[in-house]
Amino acid sequence: MSRPVVVIPCCTKIIEGYTFDAVSRKYSAAVAEVAECQPLLIPLDVALVDISAVLDVADGILFSGSPSNVAPSFYSQEDPVMPDALDPARDAVTLPLIRTALERKIPMMAICRGFQELNVALGGTLHQAVHVQNGKRDHRERKEMPLEERWGPVHALNITGKLREWIGQDEIMVNSLHGQGLKDLSSRLTPEAFAEDGLVEAVRGPDDHPFCLGVQWHPEWRASENPVSVKLFRRFGSAAGAKLS
Repeated sequence: MSRPVVVIPCCTKIIEGYTFDAVSRKYSAAVAEVAECQPLLIPLDVALVDISAVLDVADGILFSGSPSNVAPSFYSQEDPVMPDALDPARDAVTLPLIRTALERKIPMMAICRGFQELNVALGGTLHQAVHVQNGKRDHRERKEMPLEERWGPVHALNITGKLREWIGQDEIMVNSLHGQGLKDLSSRLTPEAFAEDGLVEAVRGPDDHPFCLGVQWHPEWRASENPVSVKLFRRFGSAAGAKLS
Protein backbone atom coordinates (compact mmCIF):
# COMPACT_ATOMS: atom_id res chain seq x y z
CA MET A 1 0.00 0.00 0.00
CA SER A 2 1.30 3.48 -0.88
CA ARG A 3 2.28 5.85 1.88
CA PRO A 4 0.14 8.98 2.41
CA VAL A 5 1.52 12.00 0.55
CA VAL A 6 2.38 15.04 2.68
CA VAL A 7 2.92 18.21 0.67
CA ILE A 8 5.53 20.68 1.96
CA PRO A 9 5.59 24.17 0.41
CA CYS A 10 9.13 25.39 -0.16
CA CYS A 11 10.92 28.60 0.80
CA THR A 12 12.73 30.93 -1.59
CA LYS A 13 16.50 30.51 -1.44
CA ILE A 14 18.95 32.60 -3.49
CA ILE A 15 22.27 30.88 -4.22
CA GLU A 16 24.84 32.68 -6.38
CA GLY A 17 22.10 34.73 -8.00
CA TYR A 18 19.88 31.77 -8.84
CA THR A 19 16.46 31.26 -7.24
CA PHE A 20 15.89 27.87 -5.61
CA ASP A 21 12.83 26.30 -3.98
CA ALA A 22 14.13 24.78 -0.73
CA VAL A 23 13.05 23.02 2.47
CA SER A 24 15.33 22.08 5.34
CA ARG A 25 15.74 18.31 5.23
CA LYS A 26 14.80 17.92 8.89
CA TYR A 27 11.16 18.58 7.95
CA SER A 28 10.96 16.04 5.15
CA ALA A 29 12.89 13.55 7.30
CA ALA A 30 10.38 13.90 10.15
CA VAL A 31 7.52 13.36 7.72
CA ALA A 32 9.14 10.27 6.18
CA GLU A 33 10.68 8.67 9.26
CA VAL A 34 8.25 9.54 12.07
CA ALA A 35 4.92 10.37 10.43
CA GLU A 36 5.66 7.53 7.98
CA CYS A 37 4.39 9.51 5.01
CA GLN A 38 5.87 10.44 1.63
CA PRO A 39 7.03 14.08 1.57
CA LEU A 40 6.39 15.98 -1.66
CA LEU A 41 7.92 19.45 -2.06
CA ILE A 42 6.09 22.07 -4.10
CA PRO A 43 7.60 25.23 -5.64
CA LEU A 44 6.58 28.76 -4.73
CA ASP A 45 6.12 30.72 -7.94
CA VAL A 46 2.35 31.25 -8.10
CA ALA A 47 2.54 30.67 -11.86
CA LEU A 48 3.79 27.15 -11.10
CA VAL A 49 1.29 26.25 -8.38
CA ASP A 50 -2.29 25.12 -8.98
CA ILE A 51 -3.66 24.91 -5.43
CA SER A 52 -6.56 22.69 -6.45
CA ALA A 53 -4.19 20.25 -8.17
CA VAL A 54 -1.87 20.24 -5.14
CA LEU A 55 -4.75 19.46 -2.80
CA ASP A 56 -5.99 16.68 -5.08
CA VAL A 57 -2.78 14.73 -4.35
CA ALA A 58 -2.21 15.88 -0.76
CA ASP A 59 -3.22 13.55 2.06
CA GLY A 60 -1.65 16.05 4.45
CA ILE A 61 0.26 19.35 4.38
CA LEU A 62 3.24 20.42 6.48
CA PHE A 63 4.00 24.13 6.70
CA SER A 64 7.64 24.38 7.76
CA GLY A 65 9.68 26.92 9.65
CA SER A 66 11.89 29.37 7.80
CA PRO A 67 14.33 32.24 8.40
CA SER A 68 11.83 34.49 6.59
CA ASN A 69 8.89 36.36 8.10
CA VAL A 70 5.25 36.67 7.08
CA ALA A 71 4.81 40.12 5.50
CA PRO A 72 2.93 42.47 7.87
CA SER A 73 0.81 43.74 4.96
CA PHE A 74 -1.31 40.60 5.42
CA TYR A 75 -2.33 41.46 8.98
CA SER A 76 -1.63 45.15 9.74
CA GLN A 77 -0.68 48.57 8.37
CA GLU A 78 2.82 48.35 9.85
CA ASP A 79 5.98 48.61 7.81
CA PRO A 80 8.16 45.48 7.99
CA VAL A 81 10.72 45.61 10.80
CA MET A 82 13.05 43.41 8.72
CA PRO A 83 12.25 44.10 5.05
CA ASP A 84 15.12 41.88 3.89
CA ALA A 85 13.64 38.88 5.73
CA LEU A 86 10.43 38.57 3.73
CA ASP A 87 9.45 35.82 1.30
CA PRO A 88 6.50 37.18 -0.71
CA ALA A 89 6.46 34.13 -2.98
CA ARG A 90 5.89 31.85 -0.01
CA ASP A 91 3.15 34.10 1.43
CA ALA A 92 1.39 34.09 -1.96
CA VAL A 93 1.19 30.29 -1.94
CA THR A 94 0.84 29.26 1.71
CA LEU A 95 -1.85 31.68 2.90
CA PRO A 96 -4.49 30.70 0.30
CA LEU A 97 -3.35 27.08 0.55
CA ILE A 98 -4.10 27.05 4.29
CA ARG A 99 -7.57 28.52 3.81
CA THR A 100 -8.50 26.08 1.05
CA ALA A 101 -7.03 23.07 2.86
CA LEU A 102 -9.03 23.95 5.97
CA GLU A 103 -12.25 24.05 3.93
CA ARG A 104 -11.42 20.68 2.36
CA LYS A 105 -10.49 19.21 5.76
CA ILE A 106 -7.01 18.11 4.72
CA PRO A 107 -4.78 17.31 7.74
CA MET A 108 -2.30 20.08 8.43
CA MET A 109 0.70 20.54 10.71
CA ALA A 110 2.25 24.01 10.91
CA ILE A 111 5.64 24.71 12.50
CA CYS A 112 7.27 28.06 13.44
CA ARG A 113 6.70 30.28 10.37
CA GLY A 114 3.97 27.85 9.37
CA PHE A 115 2.35 28.38 12.79
CA GLN A 116 2.37 32.12 12.18
CA GLU A 117 1.02 31.64 8.64
CA LEU A 118 -1.85 29.55 10.00
CA ASN A 119 -2.90 32.36 12.33
CA VAL A 120 -2.56 35.09 9.69
CA ALA A 121 -4.35 33.08 6.98
CA LEU A 122 -7.33 32.72 9.31
CA GLY A 123 -7.50 36.39 10.33
CA GLY A 124 -5.06 36.64 13.24
CA THR A 125 -2.14 39.04 13.69
CA LEU A 126 1.52 38.87 14.74
CA HIS A 127 4.08 40.71 16.81
CA GLN A 128 6.87 41.44 14.34
CA ALA A 129 9.41 41.45 17.16
CA VAL A 130 8.36 39.61 20.31
CA HIS A 131 11.48 40.61 22.25
CA VAL A 132 10.53 44.32 22.29
CA GLN A 133 7.05 43.68 23.72
CA ASN A 134 6.52 44.50 27.40
CA GLY A 135 6.64 41.37 29.53
CA LYS A 136 7.79 39.08 26.72
CA ARG A 137 11.11 37.24 26.72
CA ASP A 138 13.57 37.09 23.85
CA HIS A 139 12.69 33.91 21.95
CA ARG A 140 15.23 34.39 19.17
CA GLU A 141 17.77 31.79 18.15
CA ARG A 142 21.19 32.14 19.80
CA LYS A 143 23.32 31.85 16.68
CA GLU A 144 26.57 32.20 18.60
CA MET A 145 25.93 28.83 20.28
CA PRO A 146 26.93 25.44 18.82
CA LEU A 147 24.13 23.92 16.72
CA GLU A 148 23.26 21.13 19.16
CA GLU A 149 22.91 23.59 22.07
CA ARG A 150 21.06 26.15 19.96
CA TRP A 151 18.39 23.65 19.00
CA GLY A 152 18.04 22.12 22.46
CA PRO A 153 15.14 22.90 24.85
CA VAL A 154 15.15 26.52 26.02
CA HIS A 155 11.94 27.06 27.99
CA ALA A 156 8.83 25.39 29.37
CA LEU A 157 5.30 25.41 27.97
CA ASN A 158 2.03 24.93 29.83
CA ILE A 159 -0.11 22.50 27.81
CA THR A 160 -3.93 22.47 27.77
CA GLY A 161 -6.91 21.04 25.87
CA LYS A 162 -6.64 18.32 23.25
CA LEU A 163 -2.90 18.82 22.97
CA ARG A 164 -2.55 17.82 26.61
CA GLU A 165 -4.54 14.65 25.90
CA TRP A 166 -2.33 13.84 22.91
CA ILE A 167 0.94 14.45 24.74
CA GLY A 168 -0.12 13.24 28.19
CA GLN A 169 1.74 16.04 30.03
CA ASP A 170 0.82 19.40 31.58
CA GLU A 171 4.23 20.89 30.86
CA ILE A 172 6.99 20.27 28.33
CA MET A 173 10.36 21.81 27.51
CA VAL A 174 10.72 23.04 23.93
CA ASN A 175 13.23 24.45 21.46
CA SER A 176 11.16 27.51 20.58
CA LEU A 177 13.31 29.78 18.37
CA HIS A 178 11.57 32.73 16.73
CA GLY A 179 11.52 36.51 16.38
CA GLN A 180 7.86 36.94 15.44
CA GLY A 181 4.98 35.58 17.49
CA LEU A 182 1.20 35.51 17.80
CA LYS A 183 -0.48 38.77 18.81
CA ASP A 184 -4.23 38.48 18.16
CA LEU A 185 -5.36 34.87 17.82
CA SER A 186 -7.68 33.91 14.98
CA SER A 187 -11.21 33.20 16.19
CA ARG A 188 -11.02 29.89 14.28
CA LEU A 189 -8.11 28.61 16.37
CA THR A 190 -7.92 27.36 19.96
CA PRO A 191 -4.78 28.11 22.01
CA GLU A 192 -3.35 24.97 23.62
CA ALA A 193 0.18 25.85 24.80
CA PHE A 194 1.59 28.92 26.52
CA ALA A 195 5.13 30.07 27.24
CA GLU A 196 6.00 31.38 30.69
CA ASP A 197 5.57 34.95 29.40
CA GLY A 198 2.03 34.19 28.21
CA LEU A 199 2.85 33.90 24.51
CA VAL A 200 0.66 31.36 22.67
CA GLU A 201 2.91 28.60 21.31
CA ALA A 202 0.43 26.01 20.03
CA VAL A 203 -3.00 26.22 18.43
CA ARG A 204 -5.55 23.72 17.20
CA GLY A 205 -8.03 24.16 14.36
CA PRO A 206 -11.80 23.59 14.39
CA ASP A 207 -13.13 20.53 16.24
CA ASP A 208 -14.58 19.07 13.04
CA HIS A 209 -11.20 19.12 11.29
CA PRO A 210 -9.35 15.75 11.20
CA PHE A 211 -6.02 17.31 12.24
CA CYS A 212 -5.00 20.97 12.28
CA LEU A 213 -2.16 21.73 14.67
CA GLY A 214 0.23 24.66 14.76
CA VAL A 215 3.26 24.85 17.05
CA GLN A 216 5.79 27.64 17.49
CA TRP A 217 8.62 25.32 18.50
CA HIS A 218 10.57 22.85 16.35
CA PRO A 219 9.36 19.25 16.86
CA GLU A 220 11.05 18.26 13.59
CA TRP A 221 14.52 18.63 15.15
CA ARG A 222 15.72 15.09 15.92
CA ALA A 223 12.04 14.13 15.88
CA SER A 224 12.57 10.40 16.30
CA GLU A 225 14.50 11.02 19.55
CA ASN A 226 11.85 13.22 21.19
CA PRO A 227 8.78 11.44 22.65
CA VAL A 228 6.56 14.51 22.23
CA SER A 229 7.62 14.96 18.61
CA VAL A 230 6.97 11.29 17.91
CA LYS A 231 3.43 11.53 19.29
CA LEU A 232 2.63 14.63 17.24
CA PHE A 233 4.09 13.43 13.95
CA ARG A 234 2.51 9.99 14.29
CA ARG A 235 -0.89 11.52 14.97
CA PHE A 236 -0.43 13.75 11.92
CA GLY A 237 0.63 10.75 9.84
CA SER A 238 -2.37 8.74 11.03
CA ALA A 239 -4.73 11.56 10.03
CA ALA A 240 -3.12 11.72 6.57
CA GLY A 241 -3.39 7.94 6.28
CA ALA A 242 -7.07 8.04 7.21
CA LYS A 243 -7.71 10.44 4.33
CA LEU A 244 -5.95 8.07 1.95
CA SER A 245 -8.18 5.18 3.00
